[in-house]
Amino acid sequence: MAGTFSQIYIHVVFAVKGRENLLEKPWRDEVFKYMAGIIKGKNQKPIIVNGVCDHVHLFIGLKPSMCLSDLVRDIKNNTTNFINDKKLTKSKFAWQEGYGAFSYSHSQMHNVYQYILNQEEHHLRKTFKEEYLDFLERFEVEHDEKYLFEWLD
Repeated sequence: MAGTFSQIYIHVVFAVKGRENLLEKPWRDEVFKYMAGIIKGKNQKPIIVNGVCDHVHLFIGLKPSMCLSDLVRDIKNNTTNFINDKKLTKSKFAWQEGYGAFSYSHSQMHNVYQYILNQEEHHLRKTFKEEYLDFLERFEVEHDEKYLFEWLD
C-alpha cells in the first residue's frame, strides 16, 4: 500500500488586535513556546515561532491532512485564552482577524528560520506594514489594502 509523503513549509504572520504593543518581552517567549506546543499537539512541526510586541511569525512544517486555517484559528483562540487567563495584559487580549501565509521550499528553510529568529533586529529597519506589504508583493498575492491589518503609521 502506498503512503503519502510531503514536505510543505508555511510561514504564517498575524497581528495583535489594534496593533497594540501587548506582547511584552518578559512573557513573550512563554507565549511563543505555548504556540509551538499547540502546533505540535496538532501533529504538525513547529520550526520556529517568534515575533515582536505587535505581531507573530510562525514557520510550520504542515502535513496535508491539516487545514491551515483551522490550525491558525486554534493557535489564535488558544493563545488568546492563555494570555487572558494568566492576565498577562492589563486589558483584554485579542488577535486581529486574518493572517498571511507564504510557502517556501526546503532549500529556503535556513533563510526563513534566520529571518524569523531576528525579528527584533529586522524591525529596527522596517515597519510591520512595510514587511507585510513586501511579502504580498514578493509572493504576488492579490489584495485590497482596506482588508489588511490595522496599521499604526
